[in-house]
Amino acid sequence: MLTYMGRRILLMIPTVFAISVVAFIIIQLPPGDYLTTIVSQLQSQGDQIDKAQLAALSARYGLDQPVYIQYLKWIGGILHGDFGMSFAWNKPVSALLSERLGLTVVLAITTLLFTWAVAFPIGVYSAVRQYSVGDYVATTLGFLGLAVPNFLIALVLMWVGLNYFGLSVGGLFSQDYVDSQWNLGKLIDLLSHLWVPVVVLGAAGTAGLVRVLRANLLDELHKPYVVAARARGMPERRLTVKYPLRVALNPFVSTIGWVLPGLVSGEVIVAQVLSLQTTGPLLLDALKSQDMYLAGSIILIVSVLTVIGTLISDIALAWLDPRVRLSHR
Repeated sequence: MLTYMGRRILLMIPTVFAISVVAFIIIQLPPGDYLTTIVSQLQSQGDQIDKAQLAALSARYGLDQPVYIQYLKWIGGILHGDFGMSFAWNKPVSALLSERLGLTVVLAITTLLFTWAVAFPIGVYSAVRQYSVGDYVATTLGFLGLAVPNFLIALVLMWVGLNYFGLSVGGLFSQDYVDSQWNLGKLIDLLSHLWVPVVVLGAAGTAGLVRVLRANLLDELHKPYVVAARARGMPERRLTVKYPLRVALNPFVSTIGWVLPGLVSGEVIVAQVLSLQTTGPLLLDALKSQDMYLAGSIILIVSVLTVIGTLISDIALAWLDPRVRLSHR
């Protein structure tokens, strides 16, 4: 097990380096840069910008240097804890990320726990009670969860909350707590708003996990070792939990790695609809304005968290299923 963990950790180093290069290339692909965007906006409004001021800004942010020099300055600053300056916000990127990244991680972990808590019992029930009324209901709801867009579910929940409960479910905080310091009241207010984005973002993931768990468990329940154990008189509940369910749980563990990028990519539209103070809208605005340090830092951090999540899921999967850690031999 330790050898397997060591190999996985060593593989993270070149992976993170490659991710940083790809992230920087992605934000450099659109033509122009942040200053080009600013000049275009000013010209569309009929204003002009001083060329000396433009050259000073270009030199300040290193935009007049080759791309590889910009990358080395960017990655060198990150290694020292400096993510650079956000052009659009005129603030350090680290300050912007500290405001939003924590809420994004809380939302991601809460959505993951919600997905597991709902999908696990429904998936097991659908497999054990195949072709029952509950199985048909769960399958139908699963298809609806996969088919209906997240932003539409968000709009429906906002309408229901406003018309039937008199609640404004947009955002993660009430207006009184948006800029306040953290305290018990703000935490309770966050929890009262958190259920809507959790349900919206977890709908598709829950539906997908239910179908995967049902299919895997059905496949295991008909294998010879299960039939043999049942023939020896082992109780059905103990048989299901001890052997086939453990193997069928692999998809649950393996979802840890991709939940963060899936949430960030799927969160952008939902965050716009629900006015969430997370990294999704921040990344979208940074990409539109070509705020290279902010966009690159968000992409890099989310990608690194994905690598870490994949490592955690691999280790948990190896602990759960010995075939994984022994396969390299």
